[in-house]
Amino acid sequence: MCGIAAEVRFDGGVADVAAVARMCAQLAPRGPDGSGAWQSGPVALGHRRLRIIDLSDAGAQPMVDLELGLTCVFNGIVYNYRELREELRAAGYRFGSTSDTEVVLKAYHRWGAACVERFHGMFAFVVVERDTGRVVVARDRLGIKPVYVSRGPGRVRIASSLPALLRAGGVDTSIDPVALHHYLSFHSVVPAPRTILAGVGKLPPATVRTYEPDGRESDHVYWAPVHERRPDLAGLSPADWQDAVLDALRTAVRRRMVSDVPVGVLLSGGLDSSLIVGLLAEEGQRDLATFSIGFEAVGGREGDEFAYSDVVAEHFGTDHHRLLVPSADVHAGLDGAIAAMAEPMVSHDCVAFYLLAQQVSRHVKVVQSGQGADEVLAGYDWYPPLEGVPVERAVEAYSAVFVDRPHAELAGILADRWLLTEDASRAFVADHLGRPGADTTLDRALRLDSTIMLVDDPVKRVDSMTMAWGLEARVPFLDHEFVELAAAVPPELKLAQGGKGVLKEAARAVIPAHVIDRPKGYFPVPAIIHLEGEYLASVREALHAPEARERGLFRADYTDRLLAEPNAHRTTLGSNQLWQVGLLELWLQKQGIR
Repeated sequence: MCGIAAEVRFDGGVADVAAVARMCAQLAPRGPDGSGAWQSGPVALGHRRLRIIDLSDAGAQPMVDLELGLTCVFNGIVYNYRELREELRAAGYRFGSTSDTEVVLKAYHRWGAACVERFHGMFAFVVVERDTGRVVVARDRLGIKPVYVSRGPGRVRIASSLPALLRAGGVDTSIDPVALHHYLSFHSVVPAPRTILAGVGKLPPATVRTYEPDGRESDHVYWAPVHERRPDLAGLSPADWQDAVLDALRTAVRRRMVSDVPVGVLLSGGLDSSLIVGLLAEEGQRDLATFSIGFEAVGGREGDEFAYSDVVAEHFGTDHHRLLVPSADVHAGLDGAIAAMAEPMVSHDCVAFYLLAQQVSRHVKVVQSGQGADEVLAGYDWYPPLEGVPVERAVEAYSAVFVDRPHAELAGILADRWLLTEDASRAFVADHLGRPGADTTLDRALRLDSTIMLVDDPVKRVDSMTMAWGLEARVPFLDHEFVELAAAVPPELKLAQGGKGVLKEAARAVIPAHVIDRPKGYFPVPAIIHLEGEYLASVREALHAPEARERGLFRADYTDRLLAEPNAHRTTLGSNQLWQVGLLELWLQKQGIR
């Protein structure tokens, strides 16, 4: 788990090593254990290292293999690297380290860009071919590891975060109107390849991009989950499905134990993280470090779920850490969390994860986390209304439960210069829901959420906030084989028991029943859900700042109305509208964008 940066020139010039160094300086929190740089003619690579696999200097990056003519920077982990190393050894490859980075490099030499299909893991990498001048960039199937890209005259830059590209300079920081439409309509998600900034894009998940020396580029999408009933799984009973789901998750959790340093768990006390703890206990983990966070109650909202996490910790005898954060510290953490955001992220969970990661990183470098279960197994309350809806009405039904506001409403929110004549977000949803490979409306919604919303909301949130403190978060529910199996589970089994029914039944063999049957919880940060005091003041200041007035994104009468009743206006899914628009300005100003 690290930070990567690169510049590739196509105009005959020499790569700007200083620009890559500036990107790496911005990425330092992602990799506090070491740094490295490499340059050859038109290509420069930079790396910040978090030592998780092969703690020696032999695993340092950029990694150069003179014999094979390849150089690589890598972020993430390939969980099956040991098995692949043995396979490559049998094919005659020699290794000078025990790192997974070297396995990636030699796997690329053996299988080319198709090597990604053999990797179980979360990863982003750049490989430079010495003899051809070709540069290849890849991202894992579920987009757990980020890849941001900016183009300039005769060159492209690549980095693990958008702020790193800004630090390098030369970026068009104007707002992308289509991305702004997505942000306000599609639950604050801006899908790849766009970002909120016109001059920065991102490589989509499950994609390998090849840059030729003359600047031509091509993308290959190497994976997509199929949300159809599979012939090889036909005839399974509900109990069979439960067994299959639990076995697949057990395998995913076991894979994520691979580490040369201890692995802990972020324990919310909900079903997903509790089940991970239970499965680790089954694997013989003793004195497992678990971590829960809570906040002071505000506006009548409770701020912790310690009652549930304590039960799980006691049941499995973990080394449990209860972290209670005063409201004053939340506001102090807000500034750091916004600075750490790779893109504007509305969820109040960001601050929670930021503060949690700050505390957890003092104890461990790696944790397992329960993100992804709701998106792949229909755990959210917007899924049941989609059951039985004809696919011809899928767009209308999905928009009614998920989209923040109808297109027509934006005319009263955005200044005229930012309005689009077409409903770009609905068109995006319609395109995805209309693709083959999903049987029902629910299947289509889950495919959209697990490949788009999941990537650019909870997954991005967890990566940004944990890596801000050099903490690696592993997500077993996003093991690609588990996701493939979950996609095949019949919709009625997912929707049972209020959502994730098949997982809930499977979990009864592992964790206490009252943890499974409890009301669904979220990561509560009451001080942000209910805006008041210094939090409200921060938002008001951002919306009234000179930069905000100059940018002119929002109509003054709209922001005035929100500020007059800061907690009265909510989106379809209950997000605070004032926080949504205020957070965008807070982020832009934090990044120095005028």
